[in-house]
Amino acid sequence: MLLPVLASSAEQAVKPHYRVALPGYHYEFPRDNFNHRDFQTEWWYYTGNLKCANGRRFGFELTFFRQALTRQSSSSSVAASGLTSAGPARGPNSYRGDKRASAFTWPVEDVYLAHLALTDIDGHKYLHAERLNRAGPGLAGAELKQSRLWNGNWEVRWQGDIQQLQAIVERFTLQLSLRSLKPPVINGQNGVSQKASGRGRASYYISLTRLEAKGNITLGEQTCAVTGLAWMDHEFFTAQLDPAQAGWDWLGLQLDDGSDLMLYRLRRKDGSVDPHSAGTYIDREGRAHLLTAAQFSLNPDQATWTSPTSRATYPIAWRLQVPSWGLRLDISTALQEQEFTGRSRFALNYWEGAIQAEGTRSSRAAKGLGYLEMTGYERSVDLSR
Repeated sequence: MLLPVLASSAEQAVKPHYRVALPGYHYEFPRDNFNHRDFQTEWWYYTGNLKCANGRRFGFELTFFRQALTRQSSSSSVAASGLTSAGPARGPNSYRGDKRASAFTWPVEDVYLAHLALTDIDGHKYLHAERLNRAGPGLAGAELKQSRLWNGNWEVRWQGDIQQLQAIVERFTLQLSLRSLKPPVINGQNGVSQKASGRGRASYYISLTRLEAKGNITLGEQTCAVTGLAWMDHEFFTAQLDPAQAGWDWLGLQLDDGSDLMLYRLRRKDGSVDPHSAGTYIDREGRAHLLTAAQFSLNPDQATWTSPTSRATYPIAWRLQVPSWGLRLDISTALQEQEFTGRSRFALNYWEGAIQAEGTRSSRAAKGLGYLEMTGYERSVDLSR
């Protein structure tokens, strides 16, 4: 999965040489579940569809981002980031961290951003929050030694094959136990997910496409036990997109027959679909099958929604075809208003929300649930630097 985490050239006073994603990488777990600081950008995406015992439906997103600013100690990188020795940038949903750390100064080499969203499908509400921190004593990180991703008290801890997810804000709390029902998927060819022409314009892209989820959601004064399915994407890369690309449409679907589907449709600034668009079909046994741009179509239907905040207009209904697997699906959402509007200058506004799919597979009825992400509708994404 993808998201526009940005760091401008002004924010990178010293531009170091980072590794780029090339064929031949040797994946190793659990090591590759965590930090890869020799790459400029990295993110971990958790999304899912959950249901209470009374049938009330929810969608959720919890995402951790790491953006490198520099690999050299530089006072200019500290000032440019807005994260000084007095502590991280503040916002209404920010975690203040350990006040004892504010008395010390250390270089800001990485910015850690986190996004949290809860879609109350039947309550017709979308709630979201954002956190921005630097790496430091207890503030944020993604460490193998701790088996943990975290930004303040939003965290995912690995305990063997189980991931314990927790996120707490004033309006709601999310606590989930996640168990993968399939092995990790390496998306792309030869270990890389190529996003544009040219050396290194790619990512290392890992997915856990079917996570059994159990836990609790507290919303206001009410707590309900939930079950459902979640999805995790983890990517690390340096400068993967081409300047001619405007954005993308990504979806992850978990179908009722036990198969899963990931597709991304890269859009160019001239309105065409980029030939580097691709996807992965994961069968019921967990085997991954590459889908090239020529092997699927993902096209918007006429229904749209215009954000009152960003003024971006998003297509909120899609037609999907994967002929080689006999799939014809209509994609829709029960709640149009699922745009994440962040306060941080490190990210663009984007639509990310719970979706449902209905249609046929080889002339038989097919349906499923998933998540859809749409970027570059407010302005073009720039990850090319």
